[in-house]
Amino acid sequence: MRTLRHEDIQMYAIMSGDISPSHVDSEYAHSSMLREVIAHGMWGGALISTVLGTRFPGPGTVIDQSLHFALPVRVGDTLTVTVTCRKSFRATST
Repeated sequence: MRTLRHEDIQMYAIMSGDISPSHVDSEYAHSSMLREVIAHGMWGGALISTVLGTRFPGPGTVIDQSLHFALPVRVGDTLTVTVTCRKSFRATST
């Protein structure tokens, strides 16, 4: 679980180089159809990557993921990442 803060948006913009005004310029964002600054879509994707890279069981875990951004994430919104393993394969030695 993670609640989006302004600092998260600033850090992601610096790290990614994505300085789109919808993310970093509150005056621009207020004049847009969304009416406020929103998170970079991949900020949420990074939360998924964190779960898979630090909590998903076992070294060598191979994953397939797809993302769909249904709604913007705004400052103060809390995202909860849940991972479901649908299939498990164990490598066999020969």
